[in-house]
Amino acid sequence: MPSSTILVLSQVYVPDPASVGQHLADVAVELRRRGRRVVVLTSARGYDDPSRRYPAREQRDGVEVRRLPLASFGKGSMLLRLAGAASFLLQALVRGIFTRGLAGVLVSTSPPMAALAALGISALRRSPICFWVMDVNPDQAVALGQMPPACLAVRAFDVLNRAALRRARTVVTLDRFMAERLEGKAHVGGRLAVLPPWPHNDPRRTPSRDENPFRREHGLDGRLVFLYSGNHSQAHPLTTLIEAAWRVRDLERVVFLFVGSGSARREVDAAIAAGIGNVRALPYQPLERLDRSLAAGDVHLVTFGDPMVGIVHPSKVYGAMAAARPVLLVGPERCSAADLVRRHEVGWIHRHGDVDGVERTVRAAAAAEAGELEAMGARARAAAAPYAKAELCSRFCDLVADALPVRRPARERPATSPSGRSPARPVPRCTAGRRRLPGSGRRRSDARRERSGAETN
Repeated sequence: MPSSTILVLSQVYVPDPASVGQHLADVAVELRRRGRRVVVLTSARGYDDPSRRYPAREQRDGVEVRRLPLASFGKGSMLLRLAGAASFLLQALVRGIFTRGLAGVLVSTSPPMAALAALGISALRRSPICFWVMDVNPDQAVALGQMPPACLAVRAFDVLNRAALRRARTVVTLDRFMAERLEGKAHVGGRLAVLPPWPHNDPRRTPSRDENPFRREHGLDGRLVFLYSGNHSQAHPLTTLIEAAWRVRDLERVVFLFVGSGSARREVDAAIAAGIGNVRALPYQPLERLDRSLAAGDVHLVTFGDPMVGIVHPSKVYGAMAAARPVLLVGPERCSAADLVRRHEVGWIHRHGDVDGVERTVRAAAAAEAGELEAMGARARAAAAPYAKAELCSRFCDLVADALPVRRPARERPATSPSGRSPARPVPRCTAGRRRLPGSGRRRSDARRERSGAETN
């Protein structure tokens, strides 16, 4: 029988709210719709909240989900993260080796060392790998000061990264800055594709400001809400926003709402405990409530650490634009989010530490006519069209299908031609797409010579 199974390795998967798992779920469902068998190996516990338990085995939209025990202990400390990751990798390696009908492995960067299990499975089963690089480690840990650059663990991790990049049949990353960094680690060449992540919210289901039950539920009617939604990570510093919030406490209509969790959430909680008054915090919202929670903001807050360019991707900007909301970005001038905000005139950009500038922007937004913010939001939604889930997820699945084709037994393979050579294979329909970027008919090599475009953001 043909081997058509695609094995997905990820420590997180829906219904866990982590974005990586949600994107992989979109891909898995689409691949199953195309007729492939898809098996997901993931953790039986929540990534952010390990007290949450999920079924050990289930089918979600035709995808076979196998959840591994003791594969996540939360993010309370680096030691707990490493223990959970090690347990997940060992179990995924063993189960992956014995997966029937294996055509290939789709692996991302959750946990950061997930490629190690993929390499082991690939070597033992002679199966190809599609490597979806959503963040770059150990570079992130080094940039955040969590690991010294010359330590043995960092050097070993870099060896793993280079091996995964060389072994992978296709490597997909999120923007041109990350692509440049990966190319510096190992020559990937034509196997490298740049495809930004799609937003999880659907513009067609975005409720109006006055008819949003989420705003009523949380007492936000009549308020001007500056919304930060997603991972509260050290890679996305919040200090400048919190300091600006202290300064604008006289604006009774203004509320800073932080939705999500992460290590930087402590700074938000500390401000609330200190009696700041205009700052509120909520946990991650279930995916089915995401359209309403993102629409609750009048202005979306996006932060991006200066050293993080080329290491992680500021994906919060896509959800904001899909919700037709302007963006207040605190981060470097040279990053994909800043490119989008500038090009489409959908918000404001301030550097970290520019508390005066953020304060002026908040006060200007509070004094602006409603139509001004709505016009900016309308431009944002129009600019978000190339990043729609239907378009980008389909392109990604084309890449996966090309990298991990159905493997047929030798007796089912096409006969050789009279010359003794196998017939020429047609060019897979995604080969050109791999070198193209969303919304562009140019090849990636041409696009690199221009200033950053919509394809990388």
